[in-house]
Amino acid sequence: MTHASALPVRRGLVHLSIAAAAWGTGGAAGALLHRTGDLSPVAVSFWRFACGAAFLLIAARVGRRPASRPSWRTIAVIGPAMAVCQAAYFAAIADTGVAVATMVTMGANPVLVAVGGRVFLREPFSRTRLACVGLAVAGLAMLVGGAGRFTPAGVGYALLSAAGYSAVTLFARSAGDDRGRALWGFVAGAVCLLPLAAAHGLFPAPGDAGATVLLLAYLGAVPTALAYGLFFAGLRTVSGTTAAVIALLEPLVAAAIGVFLLREHLAAAQLAGGITLLAAVACLARSELNAAG
Repeated sequence: MTHASALPVRRGLVHLSIAAAAWGTGGAAGALLHRTGDLSPVAVSFWRFACGAAFLLIAARVGRRPASRPSWRTIAVIGPAMAVCQAAYFAAIADTGVAVATMVTMGANPVLVAVGGRVFLREPFSRTRLACVGLAVAGLAMLVGGAGRFTPAGVGYALLSAAGYSAVTLFARSAGDDRGRALWGFVAGAVCLLPLAAAHGLFPAPGDAGATVLLLAYLGAVPTALAYGLFFAGLRTVSGTTAAVIALLEPLVAAAIGVFLLREHLAAAQLAGGITLLAAVACLARSELNAAG
């Protein structure tokens, strides 16, 4: 394997890892917004997309690299799929709790992407890749842990969220290089979420306006504009299945934030789950680099 042939894949893996880490901070920011601004989860998702689009537009203007508008077909698929992913995930949390919603949604993601990648994109489905997906899902189950209630509606919402994420991943993987995909996806997603957000209260309650604005700015800039921009960039050179497994680093980063910043404690099984998840990511990353050679 030459350095030149592996370099784009290495860059893609780094982009995806940073995106997952940035997503891992989004949950804490959203929870703080709900607490300080009294915003519903759907309203938080709307402002997340709206602010993310604004940041990407500003970045394009400052960098003098205008983001081209992708095809209407791309916008019609990615925007609503992103909105469904967010809204269904929050609905699953409301019905089954965070642990079950996270386990079902994020556990189903790499499985759906792997199957979809094989059927629609003809991506290889080797035994190594299959084993890594299973290892990653097992690690996620151990990491999330905790008691939860499985309800048909809650599991259905979680699977719907996973289907939305999978559609975004597979469509972005097949669409090739398009710098405007994230920007227009946020615009379309915000439009889809606007009626639901307005019904639940679109604007934050009067109070600590400064903290609310800062949290919205952070949520729009880091876990949204930066994360999705890097995620779409990483999909140019890395398979959808590997990208979906790397995205499982999101709950691992969230757990690390809880330990180091909020002084929470991880049980031995959760620690083992995190190590298992990292091992699966490392295995798939090595497989991608070997394939690049």
